[in-house]
Amino acid sequence: MKKITLFSDGSALGNPGPGGYGAILRYGDTEKIVCGGEGHTTNNRMELLGVIEGLRALKEPCDVTIISDSSYVIKGINEWLEGWVKRNFAKVKNPDLWQAYLEVSASHQIYGEWVRGHNGHPENERCDVIAKEQAEKFKQGLNTNG
Repeated sequence: MKKITLFSDGSALGNPGPGGYGAILRYGDTEKIVCGGEGHTTNNRMELLGVIEGLRALKEPCDVTIISDSSYVIKGINEWLEGWVKRNFAKVKNPDLWQAYLEVSASHQIYGEWVRGHNGHPENERCDVIAKEQAEKFKQGLNTNG
C-alpha cells in the first residue's frame, strides 16, 4: 500500500462567505495539488472539502496521513466520527461532507495529524495560500476551479 501524505487547508472570506481549499498530495518526490472552492460556504466546510477532494484524487487504496491545522477535521477523523455514525449524524454540522468523507476514505488507511496553523509549516503555509487564492476567485466571481 502506497504511503501518501495529504496536506490540506481551507479558507472562507467571511464565515459564511466565498471559500476555497487547497490540498497537496505527496508520494515520495511526487506532488499533486488539488484546489477549488464555493461561492457561499464556511471555513470548516472548506477545511473538510480539501481533505475529501484530496482523497478523491487517489486512484488506489493508500496509507494516508492527513496533515491539517483544523482541529475540527482532525478530531472529527480521529475521535468523533465513529460516534457520529452511530448516531446517524444527529446534531452534527456538515453531515453531507462527513458522509462524503466516509465514502472517499473507505478504501484507505487514514491517520489525521494536527499542526498549528500559521506556524511556519511549509506545506500548511502553501495550502493556506492556495485556499485563500481560491476563495478570492470566488469572491471576484471567477469561480473556475484549478
